[in-house]
Amino acid sequence: MQDPYRVLGVSEDAPHAEIKRAFRKLARQYHPDRNPDDPAAEERFKSVQSAWKKVETPDKRRAHDEEQQMQQTFGGMPQGVGIDEILRQFMGGGARPQPQRTRPEPVARGADMSVPLDIDFEQAMAGGKVQFTHNRLARCTDCRGQGCNRCTNLGVCRKRTRLTLNVPKGAKHGQQLKLPGMGNEHPSGTPGDLTVTLRIDAEEGRRWEDNRLIQDVPVSYSTLMLGGQVRVATPAGNTISVKLSPETRIGDRKRLPGLGFAGADLDIEFTLTEHESLNDDQRAALESLRKRGL
Repeated sequence: MQDPYRVLGVSEDAPHAEIKRAFRKLARQYHPDRNPDDPAAEERFKSVQSAWKKVETPDKRRAHDEEQQMQQTFGGMPQGVGIDEILRQFMGGGARPQPQRTRPEPVARGADMSVPLDIDFEQAMAGGKVQFTHNRLARCTDCRGQGCNRCTNLGVCRKRTRLTLNVPKGAKHGQQLKLPGMGNEHPSGTPGDLTVTLRIDAEEGRRWEDNRLIQDVPVSYSTLMLGGQVRVATPAGNTISVKLSPETRIGDRKRLPGLGFAGADLDIEFTLTEHESLNDDQRAALESLRKRGL
């Protein structure tokens, strides 16, 4: 199974806006209309489409991430490994107490879990209750942790749980909140904890870097070279004018104090404006520039 994050070229903790931007870029690059009679490009396009389908909504993305977490927990265990070893390595607890030992065993405990939760700017600013669902291992209700056919003798089964998280007002991107006892359960011990990492949707044209908000600002080549004014729509909904110096480079940045999320600074990064097509005048102007070495 292909990893959608690797196919789209983003990290597993990338905000939704960044994933969406990567998908659009790759879909446009490998679209069959742009690559006629190119089977390799067509296959790449299908792969990008398939990857996007797995993470296109927060619910689908969370389900995919949880499935991968479960696969990593149990999928890599070699054949013949006993229940005690599985519990010890992957559920956070030790083997079940042995009656012949005189010293008491430490209380077995289910494995802790970590899940991301996507929220938007408004939810982060206002705070409040946010509901979400996640999969975890819960004590089997048929055998009460003793092991049976339903739970494959593990004493635990997968269970989808609906939870409510209290997001604090003014929550930050990457902030972690703990829900005690909501991690994986143990067949004979206490449950682990659940750590929720908030991912604030940076929205189209923006991304997070080390909890700092970066916003792309497309600029025409002539303005980059000659300098001038560009309009920038800030996260707060205001539009301001920013002056560019002559010979600004693609990738250059400018920091706008207090204009980012929740009054933090905003870094803007200048990119080259992309044109889907050129009219005759634009094409003639570019031909003229090419003849002059530009």
